[in-house]
Amino acid sequence: MTRLKSLILAAALALGGAQATLAQTPGEAGHPQTPRAVVELFTSQGCSSCPPADELLARLAREPDIVALSLHVDYWDYLGWKDTLGNAVFSERQRGYASRRRDGQVYTPQAVVAGVAHALGSDRAAIEKAIDKARGKFSALTVPVSLAEMKDKVQVRVDGPVPAGAQLWILGVAGRETVRIARGENKGREATYVNVVKQMTKVADVTAPASFDIPLAIAKPAGCDGYVALIQMGNPNEPQTILGAAKGGTLAAAAR
Repeated sequence: MTRLKSLILAAALALGGAQATLAQTPGEAGHPQTPRAVVELFTSQGCSSCPPADELLARLAREPDIVALSLHVDYWDYLGWKDTLGNAVFSERQRGYASRRRDGQVYTPQAVVAGVAHALGSDRAAIEKAIDKARGKFSALTVPVSLAEMKDKVQVRVDGPVPAGAQLWILGVAGRETVRIARGENKGREATYVNVVKQMTKVADVTAPASFDIPLAIAKPAGCDGYVALIQMGNPNEPQTILGAAKGGTLAAAAR
């Protein structure tokens, strides 16, 4: 996120009452969500082994208790095809996870589960094992998060407590993107990707319980159908455990 965007968001949140009243009134907050898993698939249009993982992610996205996200990296662009959804921010996020784990494993397709465990993105059994590890050893996804969309804003309520260092992030997500790949390892393939993350914005540090009003233009920018709120430890350079998550708008599972 650029410094300018950070300043704009800070001003918008201040005007909208970023940490507003915690009283739950009719229409003010949705039902708390405590998903079983957040699965971030680091993938690329230039990766010949990624299509099976992309297909698996689409199946995971249909499960209501899983937040399944596609994050396209840019480090395979040199192979002959520039990923039309690639973003250097996501490449750095993947490297940050590896740095935090201290295992140096950065590859595609890689599924990172709840920010703490990883598995081959096309291996359902390995992903399920990573989900169990994240929920057991790391106590991931224990903080309920509620979303409510109201006219020009999204309200995010965090029902804590949360440890010091937790941050609220909002992700703008496109439910589906279909791309015809003209060059590279997947030349000639028409690929459909689900729940494609287009933008990640840090909203605030979190001390919960708390409620945040986020401008809809930031939560769901142009080209996005929905959004995901994450409560995550760490920082952009070394993201850590995802403590809570909620999804809103029209993502892939709701579009079927």
